Amino acid sequence: MKKKIVIKLEKQWTAKNIVGGITPAQKLAKALSGVLPAGTKVEDEEFTSVSVWIDTSVIAEDRVRELAVEYFHTIFGKGNEEVLSISVEEVEGKTEEPASTAGLDDKLMPWERDKKEDNGVGAALFSEKPAEKEDNGVGAALFSDKPEETKEEEPKETIESVMGEIDGLIGAEDFKALAHEIKDVAPYILKNKKNDVFVNQGYIFSVNDGYGISTYGELLAKLILHTGLRPIEVKGGSYVEIKLGVMDDKDPFSPEYPKGAFANLLRFVLSEETGNCVVCIDISEWMSALEGEHFKKLLKTLSRSMKKFVYVFRIPYVEKDVLERVQLALNDMMFVRPVVFPTLAREELQEAAAKDIAEYGFTMEEGAWAPFHDRISEEKRDGKFYGFNTIKKIVRELVYKKYLANAKKGEDNNALTADDVATCLSIAKVVDDGLSGFEQLSKLVGGEEIRKQVEEILLQIQFARSGKSGAIKSPCIHMRFVGNPGTGKTTVARIVGKILKEHDVLRIGGFYEYAGRDFCGRYIGETAPKTASICRDAYGSVLFIDEAYTLYRSGSDGKDYGREALDTLIAEMENHRDDFVVIMAGYTDDMDTLMKGNAGLVGRMPYVIEFPNFTREQLYNIFVSMLEGCKYNEDLLEKAKEYFFALSDELIKSKEFSNARFVRNLYERMWAKALRRCQLEKTEEVVLSAQDFEQASTEKGFKAMMEKKTARLGFYE
Repeated sequence: MKKKIVIKLEKQWTAKNIVGGITPAQKLAKALSGVLPAGTKVEDEEFTSVSVWIDTSVIAEDRVRELAVEYFHTIFGKGNEEVLSISVEEVEGKTEEPASTAGLDDKLMPWERDKKEDNGVGAALFSEKPAEKEDNGVGAALFSDKPEETKEEEPKETIESVMGEIDGLIGAEDFKALAHEIKDVAPYILKNKKNDVFVNQGYIFSVNDGYGISTYGELLAKLILHTGLRPIEVKGGSYVEIKLGVMDDKDPFSPEYPKGAFANLLRFVLSEETGNCVVCIDISEWMSALEGEHFKKLLKTLSRSMKKFVYVFRIPYVEKDVLERVQLALNDMMFVRPVVFPTLAREELQEAAAKDIAEYGFTMEEGAWAPFHDRISEEKRDGKFYGFNTIKKIVRELVYKKYLANAKKGEDNNALTADDVATCLSIAKVVDDGLSGFEQLSKLVGGEEIRKQVEEILLQIQFARSGKSGAIKSPCIHMRFVGNPGTGKTTVARIVGKILKEHDVLRIGGFYEYAGRDFCGRYIGETAPKTASICRDAYGSVLFIDEAYTLYRSGSDGKDYGREALDTLIAEMENHRDDFVVIMAGYTDDMDTLMKGNAGLVGRMPYVIEFPNFTREQLYNIFVSMLEGCKYNEDLLEKAKEYFFALSDELIKSKEFSNARFVRNLYERMWAKALRRCQLEKTEEVVLSAQDFEQASTEKGFKAMMEKKTARLGFYE
């Protein structure tokens, strides 16, 4: 008796377990084909199923069921049984030809049909000649060093498999909704033969670099082709991406216009040999010229080819009113719909990284994500974060360096610890000395007064949250740190995050550091989403903004994006007033100017901590603390004390004096002198000396500062 056994896998589980483009159904089909007797056919017919045609005189139905379950457990482990179901159908005829190849051409991409030989794709997919195997074990089938010829075949793609890929995307909720809409409406459009209502519309994809524009475009193309909304009739590919350069005063349609992206775009869309494509046109550089005659002429030209192409206009992720302005300009010539791809939240970035790490066969232990997110913050800080692309880059770097560490140790360890991540990604590890936040403050030179201020702030926040005496239960907890450079503002801000976490004011207690101008975009409409994204990352933590006053510029320069950043920042500070702490830091005078120029900031930043310049004694004590763990001669301390106590009042009180940073620079120069001396003396052990300190302190930079201040004092005397 001939029977067909259908092994079904749950769709959502399938979508989440695709690795390297290979579906679970393909893996299971491969395993079963290696153990079933000759004459039995195994095909992963659909995205979520495997079909097995058997002759019960050769192998029993129950045995096939047992093998299916056995190899499912072997490949995917136990505990996933609920996603597996098996049904049986009786069939007639030979088992050697499980399915007709008739009509298979309709499922092929145009370029696949072109390349098909006369013997047909059916010969490739359903050949009666079984693949050669070294043995009947699943090990040979799955893990053989020698790949089988049939392994080169591309997995058959269906609308279900495409939708599975789309549903498995991280984020991209607008795009997922659009995909389901197209899939649902396609049968009704086709039934009534009204394809024109679909083919005459385009899309605006508002998405930043590195967030998957090519993936989204390719999936859209696959979906449209598989729904049949664009029948496969014309030669060409399914997805094309063209980036238009900066718009200038030349007419792009004139013969004098240089060859490039614009000319290539026109050549492509006007060609008779291409069609059925999704054409993605990056118009980011043209956003300020959308009302110009050149762009209107381009749209008119493109609109003539809307029956051949689906147009996607790509712009960065911008605020809503800018997106609406772009849509309005495009709608003059064609109907377009916006599809928005917001920047990914912390949890979404972690999910993407976890998938990539798992594909390499590694796992992240508890606590390892903290330094990983620190690296992401570093990447974001320079304004060149490219979403999924940056995540993949970090993961590859991490995995490679872990392999290298394994090689040096002669081990095969695939568990990534916090130390592994910090070391491999060159993250400065924050040493947990077991002290509480307040204890850490007390250890800082000059930290006693700062500790008192922070204690008072914490008491005020706790009292306000208690609701006693009519106090607001959700007070603003944002702060201003004012003082000169090198007075410890960044260090204290990090400790404040720890303290607020310890006292349940903050959920996470992380630390995100940016400079004021980091919030500003490169073009109109980018600043607000960029600022909101930075704030979203810092929810539950501290957002520290150094040189915050650079966001404010007096005057009415509409191109200064600092004002736009401040408006967005103020809104975030209000809407999430009790879920993260914004600490703005800078010079006292400049911060006063910032507050006076932005009335909304003053009421939202009720707490102010002042950081005075360090005294001579404190500067000396900071230097001594840096010597901890170093070997040095006692005369070094005498020379250092003499130097720091001789600093003039004008120098240590000046706005330009960098306080602890000045001490750090001097300390590092002293080490450079000591290393050079030991090299010349050919001594291996480095013992710091007074001579090293003196040579460093008399270097041009330090000496010039000292002489300048001394001369000025002398003049006034």
